[in-house]
Amino acid sequence: MKKDRIDPNTLGELTSTVVTIKRVSKTVKGGRHQRFTALVVVGDKQGHVGFGLGKAVEIPEAIRKGEEAAKKSMITVAVTEIGSIPHDFLGQFGSASILLKAAPEGTGVIAGGPARAVLDLAGIRNIRTKSLGSNNKNNVVAATFAGLSALKTPEEVAAVRGKTVAEILK
Repeated sequence: MKKDRIDPNTLGELTSTVVTIKRVSKTVKGGRHQRFTALVVVGDKQGHVGFGLGKAVEIPEAIRKGEEAAKKSMITVAVTEIGSIPHDFLGQFGSASILLKAAPEGTGVIAGGPARAVLDLAGIRNIRTKSLGSNNKNNVVAATFAGLSALKTPEEVAAVRGKTVAEILK
C-alpha cells in the first residue's frame, strides 16, 4: 500500500539537512566536466519527511535542487506518542537494508549518519537502527525512507482487517 504524497505548502516550518555533497566528473573530448550532487533531506519534525538529489555545476544550486526534489517526495511517517515507531521493520532499497526497531522513552536516536538525518527530521526521538548491506549514503537514505513509509499504525491495520484496535494490540 503506497501512501499519498504531501503538499509541502500545507506544512509548517521545514528544516533541511545536507547528507552528502559529491563532486562528479564526466570525461568529454576537451577534458573533464566537473559537477556536484547534493543529497538533501527535508522535514518538519512532526511526522513529515522527504529526500532528494540535486545536481548542478555549483554547490548551492545543487542543494537548492535537492531541496525542491525532497519537498516533492514528502511522506507522512507513523510516530507514536513517545516519539518512536509503531513496530519494527526492515527497510530495503537496492542492496542497502536498514533495521528499524521501536524503542522506549529515553533511548534517543541510535542510528548512523544518513539514517539519523531522516529520522531526526521525521520527528522520531526514540529508535534503534542497524544499517545492513551497502554503505552507500544514497541507498541508506532511500532504504530508511522506504522503511518509514511502509510503517502502519494500529488504527490502519485494524481498518484493513475489519477489527478493533484492542483486538489488534492483544
